[in-house]
Amino acid sequence: MRDTSLSWQKKLAQGFASVNELLTFLELPLSIGNLHAEKQFPSRVPIGFAKRMQKGNPRDPLLLQVLATADELLASKDYRVDPLEEHDNTPIRGLLHKYHGRVLLTLTGVCAVNCRYCFRRHFPYQDNNPGRNGYQAICKYISQDNSISEVILSGGDPLLASDVLLTELINQLEEIPHLHTLRIHTRIPIVFPERIDKGLLSILKNTRFKKVIVLHCNHTQELDDSVREVLHELQQVGCYLLNQAVLLAGINADARILADLSHTLFAYGVLPYYLHQLDKVKGASHFDLPFDTVQSIYKQLQNLLPGYLLPRLVCEEPGKLSKTLLI
Repeated sequence: MRDTSLSWQKKLAQGFASVNELLTFLELPLSIGNLHAEKQFPSRVPIGFAKRMQKGNPRDPLLLQVLATADELLASKDYRVDPLEEHDNTPIRGLLHKYHGRVLLTLTGVCAVNCRYCFRRHFPYQDNNPGRNGYQAICKYISQDNSISEVILSGGDPLLASDVLLTELINQLEEIPHLHTLRIHTRIPIVFPERIDKGLLSILKNTRFKKVIVLHCNHTQELDDSVREVLHELQQVGCYLLNQAVLLAGINADARILADLSHTLFAYGVLPYYLHQLDKVKGASHFDLPFDTVQSIYKQLQNLLPGYLLPRLVCEEPGKLSKTLLI
């Protein structure tokens, strides 16, 4: 059961904000972290997520996703600050319009956990923050394009926005008659389930929109009873739950690990959706895998899973009008 004695904001503030704090908690040598990497991209790890890590294990698959290391400082010409060229698809602050029929709002620049492979680790959130008044301009843009039927809330993590902001924004969007789907891309139910409180559930329950929540879980170890509980609550208020994972060297680059993830997600009421090849963002090259290795892992995964549990292997390419299917 979740502890409801403190607000989710206070619980979030209790998390680890430095690599040294995290390593001390996990009884690991400070030497495996790197403060220079942390200056480029800060550390942020909720306590509950850290408790799912194995103490004394420097190769723990959850730790490796959040551990600032010297590998992030390696220069690589193929890895860029804006690997998806999102700046070119931002017609108005806070809004990305790349794909037909849907737009994406970068609702906040804050995450509960800073994943070291994040493709937006260099994203200029301050320059793209529309402010509360700016959402009127966003809604006007959407209302003038009848082809847009879906709004995607992203970030950062959109579920770290306040209930007041979420309510105001959703109410404005509901006034646009050609919108029918609200999609939320979030890691919150996985890494910080305390945020899924009665207030947020009420907001989701009472909207007229079809609600799709795309989770981000890379390894079965991320899933525990607290996660199962909030996923059930999200289903109870009418949310469809999907998952996208990123294929990461040293973490989940194994067909049996990925098959176990798909089966466990399904047991939790979540359908596997995408398996992403790593976006080539500066600082994350050590997570990448050669394409022939990616293909081999996926073909093995095809042999282990029924079709409905097989996530689609994709990558995202700048300028393309959809995800690129790799197999």
